[in-house]
Amino acid sequence: MKIKHLLLCAWCGLLTLQVWSQHAAQRPNVILIYSDDQGWADLHSFGSADLYTPVLDSLGASGVRFTQFYSASPICSPSRASLLTGRYPQRAGLPEMASSLKGVQGMPGSQYTMGELFRDAGYKTAHIGKWHVGYTPETMPNAQGFDESFGFMGGCIDNYSHFFYWNGPNRHDLWRNGKEVHEDGAFFPDLMVREAGNFMEQHRKDPFFIYFAINIPHYPLQGEKKWLDYYRNRGLAAPRDQYAAFVSTMDEKIGALLNRLKALGLADNTIVIFQPDQGFSEEERTFGGGGSAGILRGSKFSLFEGGTRVPAIISWPKQIRSNQVRDQLAANIDWFPTLAEYCNIPLPNRRIDGKSLVPIINDNKRPALHDTFFWKQGGTKDNPQWAVRRGDWKLLHNPVQARKEELDADGFFLANIKADPAEKINLSRQQPAIVKELKALYAQWVADADQQ
Repeated sequence: MKIKHLLLCAWCGLLTLQVWSQHAAQRPNVILIYSDDQGWADLHSFGSADLYTPVLDSLGASGVRFTQFYSASPICSPSRASLLTGRYPQRAGLPEMASSLKGVQGMPGSQYTMGELFRDAGYKTAHIGKWHVGYTPETMPNAQGFDESFGFMGGCIDNYSHFFYWNGPNRHDLWRNGKEVHEDGAFFPDLMVREAGNFMEQHRKDPFFIYFAINIPHYPLQGEKKWLDYYRNRGLAAPRDQYAAFVSTMDEKIGALLNRLKALGLADNTIVIFQPDQGFSEEERTFGGGGSAGILRGSKFSLFEGGTRVPAIISWPKQIRSNQVRDQLAANIDWFPTLAEYCNIPLPNRRIDGKSLVPIINDNKRPALHDTFFWKQGGTKDNPQWAVRRGDWKLLHNPVQARKEELDADGFFLANIKADPAEKINLSRQQPAIVKELKALYAQWVADADQQ
């Protein structure tokens, strides 16, 4: 009887393992592609007639494209912190830019990231590319839920030497699982595709999550020669030609990534998301511009629409209907709960500011899940830059890139985004009641935003 009991227990355990393995195999993989400093209109499918981006256009056609999708910050580090946690940057503990110096803390290690969400649910997890949310052992990717990490920890690198050449001294910044590695002369986006391909092949029988944080089109603009020639032969002026060449380089590298996914037979069971971290840069180091937000005003650092509104796509073959467009307001903090719902993972027992987009993805008639959205970044302690949007109304305080004469006496700019998406007309003097209402909402939010 004892032997029979042991055999029965062993059989039950084997059956449970088999059921779990089948369940795991059915769970979708996830690849979250996060580009860097890219304008809202900087895909052909989002309005740029001069850009050649067939891969991302095709990805958008295979799923849902969002026309009013926002980052919770107009700069790199807070945007990434909010993405990874599903929280406003203030609640994520990183409201401003993280340092590019080794040994400097960033987002607190106590934050619960998307990497941890998937790892704790039995997924294999990888960070590949840019990090820029912490440069200490407890704030680097392997301590934030990622089984594997390959990339750089600071804000940017030269794509061939992998050195950080800004705010010297110059320093090498390429790491694998917390250890410095050297790949001198290799084009970093190619290294990213290689690493992602190897990870997918190694874990093709496991559910996996890849945070593919590609550092394009962030400066330095280092598009490949074939694309530089392509745009110059079409008469595109500088710096648009250099920016465009880098965007098309990115599109091609993402195509190589997705082709590898398909070759491994994993495409049908993989959710792919694409979005930039915020708007395009007009910094001197990117030749003063090159990107485009179309009709929208503003760029990186600004809370005008061009600084925070980004192109966004989600695709999942046979599960999400193809060739769909959604105009509802949504944001990067929403991917956390959206993916948790799609992958049947319980949300952590902590505050999440994002909302699952599954209802909107399924039904275009559903109203926006955020009736109000907030931003705060930059300025001074006494005169910060912030914005709040409620419905079609958006109130900005001390907005970067505004002319002084445009603002009212208190530094406000009120726009109706539906009637004036380019934010040309300040209605703050004509609509004092709306200004008062939105100021009160912001005051409530800012008092709450640091609460965990």
